[in-house]
Amino acid sequence: MSEIKKNPKREEVSPEDCWRLEDLYPSDQAWEADAQAIRQQLEDFAKYQDRLGESSSSLFAGLQAQDALLLRMERLYVYASQKSHQDMGNSFYQNMADRAQALMVQVGDGTSFVEPELLEISKEDWEKFRKEEPGLALYQRYMQEKQRKKVHILSKEMEGVLAKVSELGQSPQNIFTMFNNADLRFSTILDEKGREQELTHGRYVQFLESPDRRVRREAFEQLYAAYDSFRHTLAATFSANVKQELFFARMRNYGSSREAALNESNIPVSVYDRLIEAVHSHLPAMHRYVRLRRNALDVETLHMYDLYVPLVKKPSRAYTFDQAKELVKEGLAPLGEDYIHLLEKGFQEGWIDVYENQGKRSGAYSWGAYGTHPYVLLNYNGTLNHVFTLAHEMGHALHSYHSDKNQPYLYAGYKIFVAEVASTCNEALLIHHLLEKAEDEDEKAYLINYFLDQFKGTLFRQTMFAEFEKTVHEMVQNGEGLTAENLCRIYYDLNKEYYGADIEVDKAIEMEWARIPHFYNSFYVYQYATGFSAAIAISSKILAGEPGIVEKYKQFLSGGSSMDCIDLLKICGVDMTSSEPVENALRVFEEYLTRME
Repeated sequence: MSEIKKNPKREEVSPEDCWRLEDLYPSDQAWEADAQAIRQQLEDFAKYQDRLGESSSSLFAGLQAQDALLLRMERLYVYASQKSHQDMGNSFYQNMADRAQALMVQVGDGTSFVEPELLEISKEDWEKFRKEEPGLALYQRYMQEKQRKKVHILSKEMEGVLAKVSELGQSPQNIFTMFNNADLRFSTILDEKGREQELTHGRYVQFLESPDRRVRREAFEQLYAAYDSFRHTLAATFSANVKQELFFARMRNYGSSREAALNESNIPVSVYDRLIEAVHSHLPAMHRYVRLRRNALDVETLHMYDLYVPLVKKPSRAYTFDQAKELVKEGLAPLGEDYIHLLEKGFQEGWIDVYENQGKRSGAYSWGAYGTHPYVLLNYNGTLNHVFTLAHEMGHALHSYHSDKNQPYLYAGYKIFVAEVASTCNEALLIHHLLEKAEDEDEKAYLINYFLDQFKGTLFRQTMFAEFEKTVHEMVQNGEGLTAENLCRIYYDLNKEYYGADIEVDKAIEMEWARIPHFYNSFYVYQYATGFSAAIAISSKILAGEPGIVEKYKQFLSGGSSMDCIDLLKICGVDMTSSEPVENALRVFEEYLTRME
């Protein structure tokens, strides 16, 4: 009997392949000390209640104290969360993460009086205070944003209640995260060489890229069978999340959860609808792609588990992590020596947690806290897809690095609407580089296939996700219930519409909604599609050598939230209030599709 290949335990992973969380805190004891310090800061902060509008000095001191408290809380929360993500089954760090979240709720409660008090300050008093205290100039945009959202900010008492309730609002997401990463188990499958391997989140896509159709089918069927066995529990958990989103939206006087989510970045709801409309108008191109895939694979019936296998023979070699780093540096060379230097710094100085281990959070992300370097979580497996994941997440990381370096804490955090631009721009530059250095037509065809799949997965699929979210949130808003049956039906029908008649939409795909973590961060995914479109526009300008575009791009990266997202992108000549960037990206997809055909 063949030996089952299992992931190593966390303690068995080489320190060289782990992120350096001691750059946040040198020890768990230091974290504990900061937790105590935050409690004291929070207690001291109470003295500003009912006093922010008294004088310019009181207002400035209160806002500075809030910044210091939130900055310390951010570091505490990031450290505890990332420690828990290393091994979701580690009860010590799960407890630490739970404590950090509870303390964050307390901080939210203890600072909830700030917004209502700021909104009581008249425009005349604000101008007077600003002249008296030069330090208040820092808070000009901050105050403007508060005024913009004034109708959605409640009384001190109600803000205090919502802050207390917010921990309950996080419950559905927390339940799903623990279920998906710590409790859910998949069976083993036989790989192409007949070796028994454990099916994991990290290996699932790798199995779907297998040239052996049996491996793809078994991975697909077994993964969704595992979710299907919990279909009613997952539906109840997801429904609870949609309901809590609507509760908070209504409490804050929004017309819908979607309006509440988009207003955070001052994005008109019409941008969301325009994205769906534009993609719908180009669905015939997606159906062409599916038809091409069926013909290229030479199968009578194309199935959902056939959507990820390369149309061209996959390169036989895998990429070591060192090779992946070199490829990424070569591909991003158009961004200049200073950008490459920062990449190298991240590669060498403990920013990245590289490989999958038992209990490690699935997927990949970039995160961090102001005042230290960003971090990247990977589950690197050596495929070309994961080389691109490295480029993608380092795009996020260097976006954060530039923003943190050039903005004060108050404005360093960039909005989600622009969050996917830098990451996707990196991918677009890398694919161009690899196409340029490709030595034969098969290699070029493989890379074009990869790029087409990026469009499929990011522009088309994420828009399908966005349409699913729009539909189910509207159902709850209209008083309809969400059950496993209607969630599965809606999701299945969307797959049929998006992928067309040249594929057998397998019944198992109806459960895919149940495994998408981003659905617990409502109305997030549409920004992958809009960000992808903006990134295609910016990378095209960089590759075309547009004068000054690299400098303008770095200005965009350095902007944080010091400007509205729409205005930040306009620095690079990209206007997301029009449908032009999305339409242009879709036309690029059609051009590459024609080349592939």
